Amino acid sequence: MKHTMPPTRRRAALALLAAASLAALTACGTSGGSSGGETAATELGEMEGAVSILAWPGYVEDGSNDPAVDWVTPFEEQTGCQVTSKTYGTSDEAFSLMKTGDYDVVAASGDASLRLVAAGTVAPVNTDLIPNYAGVYDFLKMQSWNSVDGVSYGVPHGYGANLLMYNTDVVTPAPTSWDVVFDKGSEFQGKVTAYDSPIYIADAAMYLMTHQPDLGIENPYALDEEQLAASVALLKEQRANIGEYWSDYLKTIQSFESGDTVVGTTWQVIANSLAEGTPAAVTVPSEGVTGWSDTWMIASAAKSPNCAYAWLDYIASPEANGQATEYFGEAPSNQAACEFRSEGSCEAYHAGDADYASKIWYWSTPIAECLDGRTDVQCTDYAAWTTAWQEIKG
Repeated sequence: MKHTMPPTRRRAALALLAAASLAALTACGTSGGSSGGETAATELGEMEGAVSILAWPGYVEDGSNDPAVDWVTPFEEQTGCQVTSKTYGTSDEAFSLMKTGDYDVVAASGDASLRLVAAGTVAPVNTDLIPNYAGVYDFLKMQSWNSVDGVSYGVPHGYGANLLMYNTDVVTPAPTSWDVVFDKGSEFQGKVTAYDSPIYIADAAMYLMTHQPDLGIENPYALDEEQLAASVALLKEQRANIGEYWSDYLKTIQSFESGDTVVGTTWQVIANSLAEGTPAAVTVPSEGVTGWSDTWMIASAAKSPNCAYAWLDYIASPEANGQATEYFGEAPSNQAACEFRSEGSCEAYHAGDADYASKIWYWSTPIAECLDGRTDVQCTDYAAWTTAWQEIKG
């Protein structure tokens, strides 16, 4: 899926895929709500001594992949909570694994987070019990992908944009619009690439917001049936020009380096990882970009909710957040994290740049209740998007 390791971690990535200030949580009352009757913790108690974490590769490093990369051991030493972790490759996989009840904590992208909330799989989070939450950028807090009805469901981790990358020798002049992969995509037939996921439908919807304003799309994740149909039609037209849909980060690097791909969706970490001399550049087109902001969430049936709260506080701390997000290749969520990243790293990912972040439509799970606030129509949900994506790819 979208998340993989920087090139210096490639070997570790492949192997991976084959807080002191907190005490813990006591039981609290319940009331009706999106999480199946759960309410957030009201106070902290004793640690359970263990915590089970489900996350993207590279988010929970304990030194076993690279002895120099370890932010788990300090957490264990500070809290007494021994960490066990499992990685997953797609948001759909994460959603299925969380339903088993085997994990206390999950790092969820926006195309999974609301599904987890709706299913009652994750619980509201009392951010007053997480001191390091105060250091998280305000523009990442209480957003549509990490809160419901004014209730927080987790702590932001890292974020990034789905940028337009192009071969500077082939795609000239430098593009300023996503039209090079949509309306003008036939000029690069067979060498256009796009992200392989139902959530990519939002990229088409975002494009139509500018180019077909009569459709009335206000949020690319809030599409009624007519708006979804228009987005699907655009993607079916694009299908003829696609050389490959990608989810494997390393293959995308190779494809741009070889020239097999000359234009399409990418991430900043991919652009930063291209071999020296590769004629490629990235841009934020005039229509804007989609992107991700991942959230640490606590299972509603967590066996170790106390250690889970401890992890959420620890991983949001400047040092741990800085280490984890740099290793992965994304902007941190803690505004002080850049002090613990290498020189130029935060600048490369536009960390803390609120204007840059405002151009990003962060992944949010499509649900029937329209995320744009409309109440006179029902929006299409993720299941409908999944069906549509299968039709697009054929």
